[in-house]
Parts: sequence; C-alpha cells; structure tokens
Amino acid sequence: MPRAKRKKALTALSIVGARPQFIKLQPIHNALIAKKWHHIIVHTGQHYDDRLSRQFFKELRIPKPDLNLGVGSGSHGYQTGRVMERLDDILQQARPDVVIVYGDTNATVAGALAAEKLHIPVAHIEAGMRSYNREMPEEINRVATDHVATYHFCANFEAKKNLRREGISNHVFVVGDVMIDVLRQLLPKIPKRQSKPYALVTVHRPSNTDDPVRLRKLLKQLSTLRLPVILPAHPRLLARIKAQGLGHLARKESIQFMPAAGYRHMLTLQRNATVIITDSGGIQKEAYYLKIPCITLRKETEWTATVTTGWNTLVKGSLDQLGEKVRSLRRPKGHPSLFGNGDAAQKVIRHLGNALTSKKRKS
Repeated sequence: MPRAKRKKALTALSIVGARPQFIKLQPIHNALIAKKWHHIIVHTGQHYDDRLSRQFFKELRIPKPDLNLGVGSGSHGYQTGRVMERLDDILQQARPDVVIVYGDTNATVAGALAAEKLHIPVAHIEAGMRSYNREMPEEINRVATDHVATYHFCANFEAKKNLRREGISNHVFVVGDVMIDVLRQLLPKIPKRQSKPYALVTVHRPSNTDDPVRLRKLLKQLSTLRLPVILPAHPRLLARIKAQGLGHLARKESIQFMPAAGYRHMLTLQRNATVIITDSGGIQKEAYYLKIPCITLRKETEWTATVTTGWNTLVKGSLDQLGEKVRSLRRPKGHPSLFGNGDAAQKVIRHLGNALTSKKRKS
C-alpha cells in the first residue's frame, strides 16, 4: 500500500479506468512531477485489455499504476459500487491532499464520491461538459461529479457557463483541454501520408451497438459509402456483432476491421482520414484539432462548438442518410481555437497548488 510522503510535498491521487482517462492523465502526471508533487495513480481495472490499458501507459510513458483495483466489466451500479468499496481503505491510508478524477466514467463519479465522504478535496478535469441527455450514464456521472467536486477545471467557457447555471461558481477555472496538450505534443511525430481517401470509424456506445436493428443499418450504410472504411474495433462492438449474428455484414470487402489501435496509431489513422465517423467524445475533439470533418453518431454532443463551427455533424435520428451525409461533407473555411494552447495541465496544477497551499496556511 503506497503511503503519501507528507513532508513539504503536496500529494495528489489520480483515479483512472478508461482510454480517454489514460490520455488525460499523461500531461497531468508530467505537470505534477515538474512541480515536485507526490503522485499516486490508481487504475480501477475497467479497461483490462492490453490494447486499451497497458499499451496506452507504455506509449504515453506514464508510470505503472501504484494500484489496480481489478474491477473489470459489469453494470454501472456494479462498477461504481465496487470502485467506491475498494477505494475506501486506500484513501484513508494515503490521505492525499487532493483526489483528481477525469471525464465522465463510472470511475470518475465513484472516485469523487469516495473522496468526498472522507472529506478529501476532489478536482474534476473536464468539468462542466453537458449533453443534456440524462439517458446517457456519462451525463449522470458528469453532473454528480461536478456537484461533489471542490475544484472544477473546464476545457472552455461554455463549460463554465453550464456550471454557473447549476449554481457552481467557486473554484471554477477555464484551462483548456488536457487531451489537446497530448495531441500537440505528439503531432510532430505523427506522419502525414499521401494515402487514398478512406473513412475512419469508431463505435462503442450502447446506443449504437446494443440495438440489433441500428447496428445492422450502420454496417450496411458503411458498406455503401463509396469510400473504404477502416474500423478499429472496440471489444464491445465485436461482441455485439457476434451476439447479433451480423458477421456477414462485418465481412464486407469495403470494411476493414482491425484490432483496437494504440494511441499513436489511432492518431495516424485520424490525421490521414478523409472523414471520421464516431460516437466518441474524445475523437470529436481530436478530429476538430486535426481539421478532419467528423460525423458523430449521436443526437447530441457535449462538444457543441465543434458542431457550430461546421466541422462536426450530428446524426440525430435514423442512419438511413449516413452515406449522403458523408458525400455532402465540405471542409469549413474557418477553424477557431477551441481547446486552449497546449498548456492546460500546467494551469491545472498551478491553480491546485495555489489553492491547496493557501488552505494549508489557513488551517
């Protein structure tokens, strides 16, 4: 059991469990170490596949987690409850100055609740994002976490406005997006190739994978895009295709399935794509930054600015017109900066350090 090094160093404990959180963790960890913090990393074990977990830590040069809770897959209630249960003793023994949670997963809300019940301050990275669709478990996680957190770090001013509408105004900081920190850091190493046009597709949300009719229609539409399709397959998607007897549609020549890609490989695929079709929040942002037109297989998004600028198109209803949407895409002329200047993590740690040091002086 790792114990916090009390002395003069501040201690942060990060809780992560899914691919986007591993990416967000990297610049935060680097910023913490640069400022001589002690950093404890707890992996919930939500993503236990090597390609979705250890590979990201290796590629992004993040230290091996101090603890892995081994929660694995399961229902939302199971994951949330098990993470809270296993965190309780860890937090009581480590007693960090702050617990850092990332994004909107079950690990996020579980970590926030576990820390708050022990009166440990919570910092929420990517606070204030809202889709206003309470049918999405991620939306419940975001809202609950923001109302528990002490410190709120927003990717943009829209997120700050969302928090204000909910009565949250203390310790709210607009810092930019830490995922863009990583993208800017790695982009010089990501090749830009003169490849043939292709569509890059990622699908993992239950709204697209769990309904056999919708998944069948999606696979059919992808096979008629007039563009080759490259599809790094999330384990959830492969399981649903097999369970629903849709293997014959997945074997179409125009659709190239491949194993879930590592982060750099995925960025290479994104940077060289003609269009990106996804239901991932993180990939919407990356597509925008890379100036690749994006079609989002959802009726709403928390990243609304990517839509209003014209770079992202939502599929709000049936998938029948997906092919037509792809064919009619045009690259917008404007491309305003939406997610900061690549120094979001440094701003997070500076604000946290100032706030916690001030708190210590007063106590």
